[in-house]
Amino acid sequence: MLNHLGRNLYRNFITVLGEAISNSWDADAKNVWISIDRESRTFSIKDDGVGMDEDDFQNRFLKIGYSKRAKGRIATPRNRPFIGAKGIGKLALLSCARRISIFTKKRGGDYVGGVIDNAGLDEAITSDLTPEKYPLEPFDPTLVAELSNKHKHGTIIVFEDAKEQIRNSVAHIKKMLAMSFRFSLIDESFTIHVNGDKVTVNDLKDLLDATEFVWCINGYEDEFVSGFGNLRHKAFAMTAALDVRGFISSVQKPRNLKIVGTDERATVDLFVNGRLRERNILRHIPTQRIVESYLYGQVHFDVMDGLGKDPFTSSREGIVDDDVDFKELLAYLKGEAFPRIFDMWDKYRLKRGEEGDEDNPRKSKKERKALDLYAASREDYESDSESEESDQVAAWLDKLRDDAEFNLSSYADCFLSENLVRRFIKEKNIQLKEGVKSEAAKWRQREADKKGKANLSFSIRQGEDDLGYLGMDELALTVEGKKDRGGKQSLCDDAIAYAPVRNVVGHTGLLTKNGKAHLRLKYENIKGRIRSLLGI
Repeated sequence: MLNHLGRNLYRNFITVLGEAISNSWDADAKNVWISIDRESRTFSIKDDGVGMDEDDFQNRFLKIGYSKRAKGRIATPRNRPFIGAKGIGKLALLSCARRISIFTKKRGGDYVGGVIDNAGLDEAITSDLTPEKYPLEPFDPTLVAELSNKHKHGTIIVFEDAKEQIRNSVAHIKKMLAMSFRFSLIDESFTIHVNGDKVTVNDLKDLLDATEFVWCINGYEDEFVSGFGNLRHKAFAMTAALDVRGFISSVQKPRNLKIVGTDERATVDLFVNGRLRERNILRHIPTQRIVESYLYGQVHFDVMDGLGKDPFTSSREGIVDDDVDFKELLAYLKGEAFPRIFDMWDKYRLKRGEEGDEDNPRKSKKERKALDLYAASREDYESDSESEESDQVAAWLDKLRDDAEFNLSSYADCFLSENLVRRFIKEKNIQLKEGVKSEAAKWRQREADKKGKANLSFSIRQGEDDLGYLGMDELALTVEGKKDRGGKQSLCDDAIAYAPVRNVVGHTGLLTKNGKAHLRLKYENIKGRIRSLLGI
């Protein structure tokens, strides 16, 4: 049992710390102090909880499977909801160091405890000893000479010859604890310290500053949510019939989800009674939508931890998949919360001229690509300064966004349609009429004059034939041979009506609303005729 439920079950150092922190929470501690000495490969966890006497230590702490929730208890004397349930979380402590020393005392009492040496434990397991034949080693008081100073009650656990995990920096550990534990939001008097520094939301300032949108479920508020400093829009409120609370946020770029200084990424996580129970719940309801790579948050669903319920896996790092409450939560997220978040994210990202959700039907793929090109090009005119001039230019760029999207998309249409007709004329060896030739000669001469003024002696246009100097109206006339087609659909007629608005786009002008509608209509006609012409 010790091997399977302790040393071989826990792989994540933060989860191991979490088991000790959870015990401190259940012991009504106000503070947990974590001290790490990477050079000596030791660390300690100390709290000011109620502590244990000899009977508690022997018959509760050391008893595998002892549950604090016996006899229907679900909360501590301070009315904190119990985190522990199965009585095996303490076995996690065996997984991260060779020797573990436990010192604990109640107010007015003396320390009791003992030492667990994993080498001795291996021998006891191999020899199949009964508990009575494996007494714990007595603890060494000098090991906590400093830690026990003014320690009136609570528990101290010292880990010697720790494994590789403590090589992580203190900043890394603080960041991960800040992400993983929200007890302080339930009880403001509960504080976690690492090497003397409090763990606070400021440890996640990089993530806070990179957050652009946030959705709060059922009126959720906490110090983390109130710490967002660069939101692009005020918090969006969401209501749910389900007894769930929390927030879902999106960052400016997917790389912002990486917790600086760590190998971890922020995800949408499930918390129950303030404790992280399931990381990245999106993996249970994947959509393959790009917006997923921008999201993180915390979903608090405390009903999963009621009396007689135990939906958590033995490792305490996940939820049993077929739990009824968990299924109900996923159904709400998949059917209501995320569809709304995805749609609003796309709407407001596009409003700012940034990449949205390409699977959202709000805009076509072509329109989205044009908007992406606009966003990339506007970076050349943006400034990091906070001057009045920079703000004015940014405002001008914002006003050009919709027209840029339309014109860039329309230009691509013009470019492809006209060059396809040129290619068709060349491949079919269709001869140009005299009137068309004279039009090409006129534009050729204009180009030559401008090259002369610009002192350009090299060729600037591919090919030397007349086709490159012709617009769609002359190209259509060449293909059809005459303008009058006896009432039939005419590429010539559409090309003539198309030319004025096409020229506005080609010369970077801005079209009116009616001009845009006219261009769309005429281009659809032209596109249909060209497809017919090409036999596709």
